[in-house]
Amino acid sequence: MASFFHCFVAVVPPEMNNQTDVTEFIFLGFSNHPNLQSLFFLVFLVIYLTTLLGNTLIIMATRVSPSLHIPMYYFLSNLSFLDICYSSTTIPGMLVNFFQEKKTISYEGCLSQIFFLVTCAGTEGVLLAAMAYDRYVAICHPLQYPVLMSVKVCVFLVTGSWLCGLLNSVTHTVLAATLTLCGPNQISHFLCDIPFLLKLSCSDTSLNEFVLHVASATIGLSPCLFTAVSYILIISAILRIPSAQGRSKAFSTCASHLTVVIIFFGTANFNYDRPNVGYNLDMDILVSVLFCVGTPMSNPIIYSLRNKEIKGVLRKLAKECWFSSEISG
Repeated sequence: MASFFHCFVAVVPPEMNNQTDVTEFIFLGFSNHPNLQSLFFLVFLVIYLTTLLGNTLIIMATRVSPSLHIPMYYFLSNLSFLDICYSSTTIPGMLVNFFQEKKTISYEGCLSQIFFLVTCAGTEGVLLAAMAYDRYVAICHPLQYPVLMSVKVCVFLVTGSWLCGLLNSVTHTVLAATLTLCGPNQISHFLCDIPFLLKLSCSDTSLNEFVLHVASATIGLSPCLFTAVSYILIISAILRIPSAQGRSKAFSTCASHLTVVIIFFGTANFNYDRPNVGYNLDMDILVSVLFCVGTPMSNPIIYSLRNKEIKGVLRKLAKECWFSSEISG
């Protein structure tokens, strides 16, 4: 992917191309604690392995169990795949840099990271909104559920989520590649993101900022509001169920997704929309870690702990693996 951005920068007209000799960026994230680099490495390695294992198990469970071949788990398996991509965009580079005295990333690598990071973040927001719609239809219109959430509709919603994320990401990445960077080439963070490049630019960034505001309203705020409205309707429908057991069963079907939604949109809002007053590098790093690293790890934990079907399939898979190992042994 880095070669793609190298070719793109090469063919951009000279008046739009990066006018400086910036070939790499230096990350300052975690630099305040040089003696804790080994500890940071171990912590993020455990987080990454947990993320990979948890999301992979959910994908396997939804694939091998016929009882999970329903729209809710189709969306969940796509969310798990997305979380694997999301965490793999940032954590592997972080792990390498913990053992580097000078934590760097190439210019093309920075654009590649922005592309994948924005793609995954935008896609996840829209996908969570699609999952909220699925829960709304299941609870508020159960008789029409097979028609309203057919296979074609589910594929359309997932594909649309990815297309929204990709379109948003390509737009931001192309605009970022046209910035004139005048240095210093230091990024006060552990990853590349659009706002950090805008701070390093000495060219006009009004178009980039305008597109950021538009994207925040369309692919950021709109899915959040759609999800909020969906759950207002869901909760009102649940409260109208006469029996307490029925209310509990209905709410349990969407509790995990609601928890994931609150964590994702809550950390995203705090990460991008908090005021710059009282800026602290450690606090900024912590907030971004919760959003970019913590969310992909927490999703499979939340679903595996709160979802009886997922837990049942995982137990069955574990028993089958144990029996097969006993037989082969």
